[in-house]
This record gives sequence, C-alpha cells and structure tokens, in this order.
Amino acid sequence: MQPIIEARDLRKTFADFVAVDGIHFRMMPGECLGLLGPNGAGKTTTIRMIYGFSPITRGSLRVFGLDIRKEWRTIKGRMGVCQQENNPDPDLSLMENLEVFALYFDIPRKEARRRARDLLRFMGLEHRMDAKVTELSGGMMRRLILARSLLNNPDLLILDEPTTGLDPQSRHQVWERLEELRSRGLSVLLTTHYMDEAARLCDRLILMDHGKILIEGKPSRLIADHVGRDVIEMVNPDPEVRRWVQSSGFRHDDLERRLIVYGKEGENLFDRVGKRYCSEECVFRMATLEDVFLRLTGRELRE
Repeated sequence: MQPIIEARDLRKTFADFVAVDGIHFRMMPGECLGLLGPNGAGKTTTIRMIYGFSPITRGSLRVFGLDIRKEWRTIKGRMGVCQQENNPDPDLSLMENLEVFALYFDIPRKEARRRARDLLRFMGLEHRMDAKVTELSGGMMRRLILARSLLNNPDLLILDEPTTGLDPQSRHQVWERLEELRSRGLSVLLTTHYMDEAARLCDRLILMDHGKILIEGKPSRLIADHVGRDVIEMVNPDPEVRRWVQSSGFRHDDLERRLIVYGKEGENLFDRVGKRYCSEECVFRMATLEDVFLRLTGRELRE
C-alpha cells in the first residue's frame, strides 16, 4: 500500500536556524497521525511543507506518491487544510464564504452550494448559514473553518491545532465530527497541544523536539514504554522518601517540591510506595500521554 505521505531526510532551514532537521516518517491511507511537540519543535513547519506553503530545503517529500516540489498544484487540490488562524471573510455569510472558497477548486456554483449546505449541516451550522461570520462564537468559527477545509472532498485533511482556545463543549463537538470523518476512512494529519485530544483521535503519534523526531508509535504503547501504568505524585516529600525512590530503581522526576514516581506493569507501585510513604498530600493516578510529553521534552516554558 502506497503511503499518503512519505518524508525522507526532510530538512527546513531559515538562514542559520534549523526548524526541521532531517526527519523520516510515513503516513498510511486511513490513518490519523498526530505530530506533538513543544513550541518551536518543528510541527507547523513540517505540515506547511506538506501542503506546499513552505518549500523544503533538503530531502524528499512525497504526498499521494507525488513529489511536492514538482506536483504541488495537484497535491493541494486533493487535500484540505484547517489552519490555526480563523480567517474567513467577515463581510460574507457562512454560505457565501464557502461558495467563494469553492472557486479555488473550480467547483461549479450549484455543486458548491450543495456541498456547502451539506457541510454546514454536518457541522451543526445550517441554522446560521445566512449569518455573518462576525456573529459566530469561537466554537462555531472553528467548525466553519473545518467545513471549509472539507469543501473539495479531500483525500487528506491537515489540522493544525484545530481546537486551541475552545471551551470543553466546543472541543468535544469538533472531536465528534472528526471521529465521524475518520470512520469514513479519511486520512488525517493533526498537530495539537492537547494530549487528551491526541490520545483520543490518533492511531499513531510522532513526538518532535528541536526539529527532530524523538519517538513514534501508538498512544497506549508510548505511555507503557516511557512512563508505565501508574503514577504517584508526592507534595513536599521528605529526604527519606527521596533516598528510597532513588535507590529502588523506580523511574521518577524530582521537581524539588514535588516528586513524581512512575510504575511499570507488575511493579505494584501503590503498594510498595503509596502505603509506605504517602499521606494526604499524595495523588494516585494512571499514567497519561502528558507524562510522556513532559518526561521527554522537559518542563521549562518555551516562548
């Protein structure tokens, strides 16, 4: 089966700054692939090369089996892109925005109107089709941009942080629409800062930092391999606890005022550590994708 995306030694530089540093990856048809990483990791630069916005500096990048440097017009015609920014025309209604956008793909007016109506219905926006976009809430605006990215019936949907800034109800509405699209076999490439979003939507994840790929795999496998199953967070641990954890061989992060201990399958973390050392200032929980992210990319702020 031919990959939807295949990158080999993909590199992007801006003067002396290396944004993407020789990465290799493949994405297969029908897959939802997530790109994770802190700010400046190279995620958005990577997807901008994939949809032809930013030329590659070095390496090979094929989309639908086509060379992005030679066949970028054909490639762009077969993909939909939902960018971070909300940028519809504020002077037009929802329906008019979609009809105008359809002109970029030479979709006949009657067909464009039919597709626009169907997509607005799918996104729960049909009752607002004649409203100006300035009247929309944040969640409605993101659903409009997502509808626009589907107007050309793409074979690949690229989502760059599609739910950033949304309230929980709006995020879940977008997730439900994306899950329905995935059930139809649409290939989706997603970047996000929400680890629960990545774990829920993605078949496979790539974690990037400083322009390189650190790890890739299924969300559940990455959690099991890099942090385990159980986690105990201790607030203001005493020196005895620290010494015992260090000597016991448990994976842990010592954050001065907080000690985070990770337990693998079969290690009985809660029995061995929790019963012996924990008071009311301990938190017992399951390991998450966010633990993996923070362990591998660090906890310092990225500006």
